[in-house]
Amino acid sequence: MEQLLHYVWKHKMLPLEPLATSNGQQVEVVDPGLHNRNAGPDFFNAKVKIDGALWVGNVEIHDRASDWYAHGHDRDAAYDNVVLHVCGEIDTPVCNSQGRLLPQLRLEVPGHVAAHYAELITADKYPPCYRIIPSLSKLVVHSWLSALQTERLERKTVDIDRRLRQVNGDWEAAYFATMARAFGFSLNGDAFEQWALSMPLHAVDHHRDDLFQVEAFFLGQAGLLDPASVPERHREQALADDYFLRLRSEYAFLKNKFSLTTMDPKRWKYLRLRPQNFPQIRIAQLANLHFERRTGLRSLVECVDVKALRQLYTTQVTPYWATHYGFGRESDRIDKRLTQKTVDVLILNAAIPMLFAYGRSQGEERLCDRAFDILEQLEAEDNSIVRMWSECGLEVSTAGDSQALIQLKKEYCDRHDCLRCRIGHQYLSLPLSAAERRGEYPADKEGKTFVINLNTTKDNG
Repeated sequence: MEQLLHYVWKHKMLPLEPLATSNGQQVEVVDPGLHNRNAGPDFFNAKVKIDGALWVGNVEIHDRASDWYAHGHDRDAAYDNVVLHVCGEIDTPVCNSQGRLLPQLRLEVPGHVAAHYAELITADKYPPCYRIIPSLSKLVVHSWLSALQTERLERKTVDIDRRLRQVNGDWEAAYFATMARAFGFSLNGDAFEQWALSMPLHAVDHHRDDLFQVEAFFLGQAGLLDPASVPERHREQALADDYFLRLRSEYAFLKNKFSLTTMDPKRWKYLRLRPQNFPQIRIAQLANLHFERRTGLRSLVECVDVKALRQLYTTQVTPYWATHYGFGRESDRIDKRLTQKTVDVLILNAAIPMLFAYGRSQGEERLCDRAFDILEQLEAEDNSIVRMWSECGLEVSTAGDSQALIQLKKEYCDRHDCLRCRIGHQYLSLPLSAAERRGEYPADKEGKTFVINLNTTKDNG
């Protein structure tokens, strides 16, 4: 399997006996090179000695030598610097586009690596590496989780960079969109982001001293002042609601003044949503924050710890929504203040990624370091992913840990990318037990055993 051959070559898991090309030339691997995951040869700048002569160039790896022709490398000048062709099976000589015959090395995947890899991708337990987790050293776990934290923030930075391009490089608007998406949580995150990106903040700022006008701007742009957005059974009450009518009138004026385009209210989702998470409630809370000038990037950068960020984000609804969950539907008075748990989620999904992304962009390493510090100050999230890893024996104490483990599951486990995972590397390095040498899968927690078929996986090149 080609992926395993890449892994074995990268980590120099070579046989103890001398290596030789298909025509008998002795081979010594000095440096396997830099693994390339993009177009072009598989490893750049490798160093290999062939019959005592040092060659510096690229290495290409295939299951079978004939894949060289199947992939068209014999017609591609990008592969002319290949100095060694490494294969699981050599079934034909190969030449580059200049007609030069390439030396070829047959490489075998060690039995324990192949067997353990088969276990990882065929096991019915999740995660498949659960049996090794309790034995991992603290150093391995800490270093891997630290790397995953960085990966997680870098992935979120990509999303922020995309928003930044959509608002023509306006960091304030990109931050507002990032914060708004966090207010939508998982169900309405996309809708909140679309809403925020449609919001002309420069226009809102002309009316920022009037909370009523800010709310009219926000709810109107969301399409939530359209009578069609009100459930039919409550529409009559809404159309008789003085506050609803005043908001509609104000937004009509603002829409005409600034040539606004209203969002389609059908984008908002309510199914299985708790009333305190209704878009109207979250938007009213955002309107309060914006009115109090707590949605600006400067306010974020001035926060040096979790305590300051909690004070920045803690808010409640505007007065009307303290006694309503929907237009025309009066309820008992509740300030609907954001709980600390909700605020911490906003810090995790908006403040920390923005500090990291903005710090990277501006060359302010102190902001990047602050993002990591705040991750360590927050308690770990409580969700199914975190609970799964905890049950396997992995200690999860901070939000940095939980974010790392979410990254691990989504980017490695879900993709069966065990070969890039450091826990997977530890698993593949295990020696074979007597049972495994017979082809039996180790007993799981329920005492079941499984038979390993090393041919169950196939790479299509």
